[in-house]
Amino acid sequence: MRTMASLAVAMTVLAAMPARAQTYDPAYPVCLQVWGMASNYISCRYTSIGQCQVSARGRAAQCLVNPYFAGGPRKGRTYRGPQ
Repeated sequence: MRTMASLAVAMTVLAAMPARAQTYDPAYPVCLQVWGMASNYISCRYTSIGQCQVSARGRAAQCLVNPYFAGGPRKGRTYRGPQ
């Protein structure tokens, strides 16, 4: 019975925690990943690698291609119908 009560308390606490925001913004094709003493974060607000590299210069950061970019090309096979 204690196990059930502990499980119920744990589920209540986890359900009350705020949800994390999405890391990758699907509106932009390039992201900047920054490492620092206080925090590490990913910011997807760049339209080109060059634009991102200007922001990354002089910092512990790197530019990434956004894998969740909504306007990007589809990967994998496409169905062409019966041959």
